[in-house]
Amino acid sequence: MAPESSLDAVLAELAALEDPRAREVNEKHGDDHGVNLSKLRAVAKRLKIQQDLSRELWSTGDTAARLLSLLICRPKDFGKNELDSMLREAKRPKVHDWFVNYVVKKSPFAEDLRVAWFADPDPVVSSAGWALTAERVAKRPEGLDLGRLLDIIEAEMKDAPDRLQWAMNNCLAQIGIEHPEYRPRALDIGERLEVLKDYPTPPNCTSPFAPAWINEMVRRQAGN
Repeated sequence: MAPESSLDAVLAELAALEDPRAREVNEKHGDDHGVNLSKLRAVAKRLKIQQDLSRELWSTGDTAARLLSLLICRPKDFGKNELDSMLREAKRPKVHDWFVNYVVKKSPFAEDLRVAWFADPDPVVSSAGWALTAERVAKRPEGLDLGRLLDIIEAEMKDAPDRLQWAMNNCLAQIGIEHPEYRPRALDIGERLEVLKDYPTPPNCTSPFAPAWINEMVRRQAGN
């Protein structure tokens, strides 16, 4: 069994882990916390799953607390409306990313939320719908209209806000990687729009520029 911990005790522990240098790095990416994520994960590993504590941590609104809450929650215990509200509260990029990947993707409501969020007028909410769509493109494409997705990407990705643009670009790359019949069009769209073409990419990492990403992953899949 996980050791029970009070909210105050956990918040005090997170406060003690605050590192000004980590905060400086995180703030450059829009995240207002100074806790090293490896140390945060170590706290979560010790606490194990505690759904009630997870909800308490989330309700504080503190970014580090919310990240921890996502690591100790039980995704299937959240209702659909609760997940929708949580996404709209998840303003910080890391919280948003972890929430979609660690919680929503494991929820029985993932598909319903994907459809609802995809068409949402809020670009941050819509980006979550696109992230879930990219997941389906790669793993469960049955029933998706990939041609229509490419139409939307072609028309809207170039001028989309950053987080939505990133999610659309991910979807574009997944279509090109996983679906050879759409690969030429995906490559053409990527080349013409030039989204993330100049994104700084560390050595030995794959560029997020869709044509480079598609070609590299296809090369790896071919074993060349």
